[in-house]
Amino acid sequence: MTALREDDTTVAPPAAPDRKGRLTPRQARLVRGVAAAVVMVAVAVAMVVRFALEPSLLTLGLYGLALIFSGTAIVLSRRGRTRVATAVLGAGVGVIILAEPLLRAG
Repeated sequence: MTALREDDTTVAPPAAPDRKGRLTPRQARLVRGVAAAVVMVAVAVAMVVRFALEPSLLTLGLYGLALIFSGTAIVLSRRGRTRVATAVLGAGVGVIILAEPLLRAG
């Protein structure tokens, strides 16, 4: 075994991984949380407008469910489950938007 010289003890720091334009986990959580909050505000405004035009329990229930999905997406984003939050927000709000005309027609 050879003795280490003083200049051999310095180690270069590991190279940072190349992210190639991808978001950091913190940025992803922030973006998904803000997107869910924007959707929540839009759903709340739409609910108020729709309820003012035609008050019904169906309107209240569907838009209330969309608000619950938006809130769930915010909580999931804060806990680091950003992909699941995106799926919950997209699928939940999409189902609500598609369900309203079908339920009104029937």
